[in-house]
Amino acid sequence: MRLKNRFFWIAAFIAFFLDQLTKYWVMQTFSLGQTLPLIPGIFHFTYVTNTGAAFSLLSGKVEWLRWLSLGVSLVLIAIAAFGPILSLWDQLGYGLILGGAIGNGIDRFVLGYVVDFLDFRLINFAVFNMADSFITIGIVCLLIASVQNTPTGSRRWR
Repeated sequence: MRLKNRFFWIAAFIAFFLDQLTKYWVMQTFSLGQTLPLIPGIFHFTYVTNTGAAFSLLSGKVEWLRWLSLGVSLVLIAIAAFGPILSLWDQLGYGLILGGAIGNGIDRFVLGYVVDFLDFRLINFAVFNMADSFITIGIVCLLIASVQNTPTGSRRWR
């Protein structure tokens, strides 16, 4: 039997595994609040926790966010398992989003917060993690898929 939407499952597993591996490494290597400048003033590893969503939105709403992560994960699994064969870009996009959602969801269920450590100081950006990165990359993949799926007849440019 052949696995349906194989790249979805591969992308989800890799994203989840890398997210959890890097968070484990950070928790074992750094003290909370500790920073390691890789490129001073530009990019640091900084161990922080986040009880909210991206950019600390909904801070303290862990209970609601953990169930949202679970719901999103279940919907994506259902799409891949029971829906049609998806395009490669759709499989990668949905898979990366699933891997990130499960990674952050597990943090919320087990720890009560999300571990963040990627700190781009050059642009004063919020500290984030690999799961957040994979979710963002997944959205870009879905945008690429939607552009590729646009019928040529409806395009106004050529």
